[in-house]
Amino acid sequence: MMRLKFIYLILFVWAGCFFVTAQKGTDFSEEVDLITRRYKHLRSKNQKTVVFTGSSSIRLWEGLEEYFPGHPIINTGFGGSEAADLLEFINPLILDYNPTKVFIYEGDNDISFKRSPARVLRTTKKILNRIWTEFPNTDIVLIAAKPSPDRWHLKRRYLRLNRKFQKYANKTSRVAYANVWDVMIRGEEVDDSLFVEDGLHMNDKGYSLWYEVLKSHLN
Repeated sequence: MMRLKFIYLILFVWAGCFFVTAQKGTDFSEEVDLITRRYKHLRSKNQKTVVFTGSSSIRLWEGLEEYFPGHPIINTGFGGSEAADLLEFINPLILDYNPTKVFIYEGDNDISFKRSPARVLRTTKKILNRIWTEFPNTDIVLIAAKPSPDRWHLKRRYLRLNRKFQKYANKTSRVAYANVWDVMIRGEEVDDSLFVEDGLHMNDKGYSLWYEVLKSHLN
């Protein structure tokens, strides 16, 4: 009987560890290491940069540098990330590049993984405070969570998150809010023509709309 209880205890502990690991999510170390090597030549305190970072909508923006010629653009987007992941890897993804401006796109995956909008904002504030601790004059642009066909059933939660981002930006110096949500809506539905087949990631048409919203925050 004691042996059986011991086996149950081992299984319980193992299941708990598995659950914690699953909750923690993906290990981004390898992807972050690739990004670090890609921009190794720009990791200098003398080289000022503009950093675009966040989840896959940033990572998959091909030719991002060409949209903003004349600016030292760095794309440190890493697919599948949440705000907490960006906070964890904030040094190799943001702070190592002496940023004068940082565009952040996080919250899309957070909401999909059932994180509350309030939690996303709290983590975002921690990210910004870490940036300002080292670079107090750096400007931040919070990119609104986008609508998408694949996650349209979560639109109310995304809109709550975006309202929190906008309210925070309106009352905080050096923070701007980039509303990419409205331009991606056609009538009362998300514009399907802006997305690739998976219904989550954007095509060139979608990124062109993003550029129209973001350009005023840089040029």
